[in-house]
Amino acid sequence: MNLFDAIFQHRPQSPAIIYDGFETTYDDLRQHTLHMTTFNLALVGIEHGDRVVLLLYDSPEFVEAFIALCSMGAIAVPINTALSLSDQRAIIHNCGARLILAEKDLLDLLLTDAPEGLHFPEDIIEITRSSSSSSDDFSEDHFTMTAFTGMRFRSSDMRMEDYRKRAEANSTPSFVDNESGTAFILYTSGSTGEPKGAMHSQADMFYTNATFCREVLQLTANDRLFSSSRLPFAYGLGNSFSFPLLNGATSVLCREKPTAEVISRVLKDVRPTIFFAVPVVYNLLLEYHHEKHPLDCSSLRMCVSAGEALPAHLGERWEKTFGVPVLDGIGSTEMLHMFMSNKLNDVCYGSSGKVLSGYEARLLDEHGEPSAKGAEGNLWIKGSSAASGYWERTEETARTFVDGWVRTGDLYRCDDRGYWFHMGRSDDCFKSSGQWVSPVEVEGVLLRHEKVARAAVVEDFDERSLACGCAFVVSRSAQSDPALLEAELRELATSALPKFKQPRKYIFVEELPYTATGKIQRFKLRQSLRETRSVST
Repeated sequence: MNLFDAIFQHRPQSPAIIYDGFETTYDDLRQHTLHMTTFNLALVGIEHGDRVVLLLYDSPEFVEAFIALCSMGAIAVPINTALSLSDQRAIIHNCGARLILAEKDLLDLLLTDAPEGLHFPEDIIEITRSSSSSSDDFSEDHFTMTAFTGMRFRSSDMRMEDYRKRAEANSTPSFVDNESGTAFILYTSGSTGEPKGAMHSQADMFYTNATFCREVLQLTANDRLFSSSRLPFAYGLGNSFSFPLLNGATSVLCREKPTAEVISRVLKDVRPTIFFAVPVVYNLLLEYHHEKHPLDCSSLRMCVSAGEALPAHLGERWEKTFGVPVLDGIGSTEMLHMFMSNKLNDVCYGSSGKVLSGYEARLLDEHGEPSAKGAEGNLWIKGSSAASGYWERTEETARTFVDGWVRTGDLYRCDDRGYWFHMGRSDDCFKSSGQWVSPVEVEGVLLRHEKVARAAVVEDFDERSLACGCAFVVSRSAQSDPALLEAELRELATSALPKFKQPRKYIFVEELPYTATGKIQRFKLRQSLRETRSVST
């Protein structure tokens, strides 16, 4: 079985994707995927095992390319379009991409002033979009696909009707049944702060569909799934791709950045039945609902949260406001999707729910021994959706994947009812707005300031109990004005870091705690923050 055969066994005239206000059926999507395979991927000579980077917004083209690549035996490498150029280039370099399929605006940025010695593939397919008010087809986009192959130049300028006709005239390409081979690589910063590519198979997708999707979502063909987390994320890939399309439901895709205004419009106009987001988005939407414009959540039967722990009060407030529960859970790029979750009629706010069927969990102490009952410990997970390892990172693979178990890097405890509670990270990295933050990276930015002698960044929580960064700073001069220095550091962080990596809090101290070997003891800083919160409450 491959993704192409698994997806297109559903009713051909049922809606598969809603995008920019238009619907495409499963039959339309099938024809578009055949075209993507034959007139673009096969034409540039993509072969079994070739890595193909997808630098695309959430769009039908992403879906078509992903299905085609996995089904023909190539390896899809989606890249988060919001990543820094350095991270995007690092991923392309690490995976040794054979082809890049990219949006023109993103490609232009990627190729501008690219450093010498960085691997770039010989072949590039560029998608240029422009509005076309006369189109009555599925999308109002009039797009151009331009391919650069070595010294050769080839382009095709077509509307969706031409796109469909050419695909219909073409015979079905040769897809392979290779469920267990590497089909796609999803990159995560993980515990080191460097991009690591988790290698997954098509079978991993089928497994998460049979576990989380069947047990928690319980989809029908009438469901419409909308995710504010994007397709290149493991979370978003399940929400907007594998779960709806493997079950004959409908995926709601949005190319725009999912601001509160955009999400509000989608909820009102498209009326999804399931909404996926991270905690910071739920908080943002509640503020938007109360302060700017009421949300229409009347079509929703459930909401799902992941990325970081959902504060109990936030989930309870959402359900009280809209009458729709938020099912919090935990998954990882290494496990592809959720392995713990709350469920409808079994919600314990403040917890990650219970371990799903098909997965095992264990807690180990700092010595690698089982934690005492009720005590916190390092969380390890076992399940058949686990990645086979990290692409070309042998040492990291050996540390994370051990005897069938996967080290998550999270501290958890389990109560006597079987609910699991997140207690923090067992390493120094943490998540803010659902995305990994490497303290070393942030500290490097702060240390650029001439008045900063030392800096340490750790996870803290804001007044809404949402994860954020806190910077402990040692000034070079005792006479420095803390308020002025903080303002300057905030300006520096804003110019050099994405918003989710910018520290929300600054604490000025005379010294930082160090080990005998000169390493910052960040756990002591986290402990001091916990003690401060405890005293204040």
